Amino acid sequence: MQKKRERSIAGVALLTTAMVLALAPAGAKSAAPQNAASSEEVPAFHSQLPSGDLPKTMSPDEFDHPVIKNAYALAGKVKTVLYQQPCYCHCDKGHGHASLLDCFTSKHGSICNVCMAEAIYSYEQTQKKKTPAQIREGIIAGEWRHVDGAKYQTYPAQN
Repeated sequence: MQKKRERSIAGVALLTTAMVLALAPAGAKSAAPQNAASSEEVPAFHSQLPSGDLPKTMSPDEFDHPVIKNAYALAGKVKTVLYQQPCYCHCDKGHGHASLLDCFTSKHGSICNVCMAEAIYSYEQTQKKKTPAQIREGIIAGEWRHVDGAKYQTYPAQN
């Protein structure tokens, strides 16, 4: 029982460390390629809205970690934008996802720092009145790598 608890605590600590590193302020990261698409194919996305309703994102209440809760809460606010975005974890190939929205209709987004950073980036850019096409250009260019994760360490985030 004690070993199981220690493994669980170690797993949570590892996940938390990985998310903090992935969502750290841009100045704290080493230089990363600015153009995510420079040598890779743009993952699947929809260029237009669907004719019907979009699926619901999972509730932030399903998760414990504040960054994950914030990612899901923000994803739910910009579903139409996420539907029109690619996801550079390439879940289109590994999980059959058709856009970034699919990451947040399941638990996939909760274990993927790329998905969380892209969703937060999409929300932030929507707040700046960017269109889904402009946000997509930013994602393709790798701008999502510069999300300031410190703002999302408490739930709800203080935007």
